[in-house]
Amino acid sequence: MRFSIIHKTEYKYASPVRDSFNEVRLQPLSNEQQTVESFLLRVLPACRLRHYDDFYKNVIHHFEIPEPHAHVVIEATTTVSTRNTALPLDATSAPMSRLPECGRTERCFDYLMPSRYVDLDPETWRLAIDTTAGLTDIWQASVAIMRFIHGNFRYTPSSTNVHTHMRDVVQQREGVCQDFAHVMLGMCRVLKIPALYVSGYLATETASASHAWVEVFIPDLGWRALDPTHNHAPDENYVKIAVGRDYADVAPVSGYYKGTLDRKMTVNVRIQRID
Repeated sequence: MRFSIIHKTEYKYASPVRDSFNEVRLQPLSNEQQTVESFLLRVLPACRLRHYDDFYKNVIHHFEIPEPHAHVVIEATTTVSTRNTALPLDATSAPMSRLPECGRTERCFDYLMPSRYVDLDPETWRLAIDTTAGLTDIWQASVAIMRFIHGNFRYTPSSTNVHTHMRDVVQQREGVCQDFAHVMLGMCRVLKIPALYVSGYLATETASASHAWVEVFIPDLGWRALDPTHNHAPDENYVKIAVGRDYADVAPVSGYYKGTLDRKMTVNVRIQRID
């Protein structure tokens, strides 16, 4: 599949602000699942853009606007081709007895630990143990967790925000894709299954925002994706932007400024399939 994606974020302030410092994570990754053919980031007011790779190998663009301004536009335009590398949901992978191998590898350590929005408390452990009872395969245990979340948590727009912790989502049993990913991260990690957060797009005709899902690490197979919101393994309709321990590591736009707190943010995503 080939897609053209335009992601536009716009800030309007009630009065001019200044000394705005921002990080943008909107450039998709190139890997075995996808190839970024082109990427262009435009910022208004015009300013100098710099970029670097972070600890998780995401591309971070950085910009500063020191002068007073009441309006900021951040627009990313991407052309990307994707491939289906999904592992079938009924596949067998590696036994749970091999999980200690993952904990000894540097690439997995961060994804076994608690993080800003993910807890490994006794309630999470109990939930994970009950959900995977009798399963001895890493992939099948992960699939069971995904199916449990999809079947027992209600998708409710505006029921949470980007700072909602997974413990609140577990309690109220509702949320959005970001929340379901956080719950799955906690349930996997508490079983010592390395799990990371993925931000990106589900490229459908109705897509109007970014999406979130999870990847779990399996010995000999590497990182494999699951989407608890839609209850399947991401395929060629998914575009990956960034990965991290949770949402805090992959926020599309983050930063700070001096001035009024009275502001309005709008986000619009347009995805078009290219034949």
